Parts: sequence; C-alpha cells; structure tokens
Amino acid sequence: MKYLTQQKWLLRVFSFALIALTSLMILSCSANKNRKTLYFAHSLPTSHPVHKGILIMQEALLKNSGGKLQIKVFPDGQLGSERETLELLQIGSIAMTKVSASALSNFAPEYQVLVIPYLFRDSEHLFKNLEGDVGQQLLASGTEYLLRGICFYDAGARSFYTKDRPVNSPDDLAGLKLRVQNDQMSVDMANTLGAAATPMAFGELYTALQQNVVDGAENNIPSFVSSNHFEVCKYYIFDEHTMVPDVVVIGTKFWNQLSDEEKGWLDDSAKQSVAKQKQFWKETVVENMKMLKEKGVEFIYPQKAPFIKKSKPIMEKLLMHPDLKPIIDQINAN
Repeated sequence: MKYLTQQKWLLRVFSFALIALTSLMILSCSANKNRKTLYFAHSLPTSHPVHKGILIMQEALLKNSGGKLQIKVFPDGQLGSERETLELLQIGSIAMTKVSASALSNFAPEYQVLVIPYLFRDSEHLFKNLEGDVGQQLLASGTEYLLRGICFYDAGARSFYTKDRPVNSPDDLAGLKLRVQNDQMSVDMANTLGAAATPMAFGELYTALQQNVVDGAENNIPSFVSSNHFEVCKYYIFDEHTMVPDVVVIGTKFWNQLSDEEKGWLDDSAKQSVAKQKQFWKETVVENMKMLKEKGVEFIYPQKAPFIKKSKPIMEKLLMHPDLKPIIDQINAN
C-alpha cells in the first residue's frame, strides 16, 4: 500500500476478486463446456522473449489437448508484481505465473541456490543442472508451499549497470546505491561485492534512477532494454555475477484438479516452449546489444576473478545449510 494510491489499490483488489470469481466459474462450468482455462499472469512486456515462450506453451497446450485445456495470459503486471502473483497462486485466484527464481526463493528456500554468485560456469552448465535431477528437485520443492514448478526459462546472466560511473572491479562499486531484487540473496550479493544494496520493485526503478535515488541496478540485457533503463544508464558491465533462471509455476490447487492426462499435456507443452524460448532469448540479446551500441551505451568487460573471489562468502555461508549443501555440491560436481 505504501507505493499505491488508494484508488489504484482498490482497483487492484477488485481485479483480484474478479479473477478469483471468474476462475471458480470457469472450473465449475468446465464439465459442461468440456474446457478448462488456466489464468497465467506475469510482469513482463509482450515484446520480451520470455513472454514469447509462454505463447508457445499456450499454443502447444491448446493443440495437445484438442482444445480441452487452454491458457489465458495476463502480461505487463496486470495482476500485480511477481510476489503478488505468487500469493494469488497460493490462494487459488489464478493458476499460473512466471517469476524469477530469486523471487521464488522467498517462498521456497531451496531456490536460493540459483542466486549464488558464479555458481554456474556458463549457460551449458546451468541447463545441464536445470534439466536434470537438480532441476526436478527444485521444481518439486515448492509444492509444500502450494507452488509447483513446471519448467525453467532462460533469463541469461545478470550484470550491473550504472548511470555515471564505469565499473572495472569490485572496488568501483564502493559507495554506489544499486537496486536489487527484494530477496535476501540478492541483497547479500550486492553488499558483499561492495555496493549498497537497495531493494525495490522493478516498476519503480526508472523513476528512482532519474531522481538519483539509486546509482544503478543489475539485470539481464533484454530487461535492461525493455525497461528503457538504457535511457538513463550508459554503462553496462558484463560481470555476469548470477545466472538466475525464470520459473513457470502452477498453484497446487489447480494442479491437483487436473487429470493425469491434462498434467501430461501441460508438461509436454512446457517442454516444447523451453526449446523455443532459449532461441528467442539468444536472438533478442543479439538485437538488443546492437541497438544499445547505437544508443551510446558503453559495454565494459571486467576481469571476473576479483568478483568471484569477493563473492565467495555467500556460497560458503549456504554450504553450512544442511538442506542446501547437497544441492550445491551436486551442481558443482556436474
């Protein structure tokens, strides 16, 4: 409520209530219409490669089910932030969402391992784990919190970007207020590397940059572009401190109402979308980097060794956690 006017807050509450009522009506009428509809909300714009991946899932599910099971997508944060959509899943108001693994770590602690700086050597190492036993374990870990993972989408590597100061080493982060996602791992990452972590909602960041509330932020290239942050920040530093995937999640209330056949249709559709989404991501990054150069953004490629060394305490701390250590060890062994 702190950042919403009363009118906007009331409108959002009304929207949530309407979605909840409509969702219940859809499920109750599905036997007559011979069709079930899963409401899927996320916060990204329709131009984003992750949204394009979701549309592939939507198309595949309609085809796989012969029209018996469909997805209706609500993009652009129409139904709230990542945290809010996860809460809507938990109470059964909507069926599905797409969130960053870092946002999900606030609900299912095992996802914290995916936010450890420099845990993954490269994209190949990342998806070897996400599409193997580690990934299946993580997707299932949210079930006790009413959030079942369906699949992982590529969200590239996250790097810092700043308004007025180039960053060539962790020492250059000293004194910089950098926006991070609102989860403890992201806060610890920025603080450990020497910056002053400033958690805030992504939708508030553009204005915060303009008004010098923060000096920069960290994200992947497509989000840097789709948010128009390149208009304010002219340095993008490829330190690539984390490779945090996006996660497609379904509320267990809806999952448990699906038949085994319907679950199979959804899982198969998700797998089809993952392959296409990776392709969309690569194409988007190439296009975005070309545009950013034309807009005068300076790309900086620092030596990663000092960043890796300074961020080590984060992994060492999590290795002391009895539930997380086996997952981290398995990832490192792959």
